[in-house]
Amino acid sequence: MPLIRRVPKRGFTNPFRTPAQVVNLRQLVKLSSDEVTPATLVAAGLVSRADDPVKILGVGEVARAYVVKGCAASAGARKKIEQAGGRFEG
Repeated sequence: MPLIRRVPKRGFTNPFRTPAQVVNLRQLVKLSSDEVTPATLVAAGLVSRADDPVKILGVGEVARAYVVKGCAASAGARKKIEQAGGRFEG
């Protein structure tokens, strides 16, 4: 019998998982305001739906201080935004 059939299955796939919509720091330049929310990201065309979770990744540089509300962020993105004078709320 092949090895793949002898080894037991492990884990499962969650059918209700909702993948996060990804936004990089270099894309935040397209925003007209300093406030980053799922609604402002939809208005700028950076994400498709405001209902799905949004995660900000640290690719790129931050030009101004952003106030981030209702979005998750990677450790690198959080560090760059806070160094530029921005903050996270909620």
